[in-house]
Amino acid sequence: MKGKKISESVTIMTEMVMPNDTNPLHNLMGGNLMRWMDIAAGICAGRHCESYVVTASVDHVSFQRPIPLGDVITLHARVTRAFNTSVEIYVEVFADSIKGGEARRCNDAYFTFVGLDDNKQPCAIPPVIPLTKDEQEMYDGAMRRRELRLILGGRLDPKDAGEIRTLFTR
Repeated sequence: MKGKKISESVTIMTEMVMPNDTNPLHNLMGGNLMRWMDIAAGICAGRHCESYVVTASVDHVSFQRPIPLGDVITLHARVTRAFNTSVEIYVEVFADSIKGGEARRCNDAYFTFVGLDDNKQPCAIPPVIPLTKDEQEMYDGAMRRRELRLILGGRLDPKDAGEIRTLFTR
């Protein structure tokens, strides 16, 4: 299967925080932000896989800064690495006022999606071709993140996690 460049599926999504999106403190509710992140990541994953995708996991999400009513949210999603039937997507969240000029990074997370064929069964997906130093670093780290996800999910014995073990044996 032919590999794909990360730039081929980069997804940028913009939303405005409206009253229905906020909590009693007039800040964006975390669940709404997670929904938007999942949508942006899903679009990115679907573009890369050229298939339907479903969310398999979301790594650690922390809400680093409140995002007030009226702010504009920009979500940047990009593929970091593809495995046999799954793909890891990195999503960064930025907030800014409608006037611009005050952009701040508020959140990030890694999402894992599984590509599905027309029968809703996992399918092979294209490998990722990292081209820049940053892309290569994200690509290299993806295997360690995957092993950690599998260990925490009870699907991999820690003694079999070769990439993570190398962090402690160098």
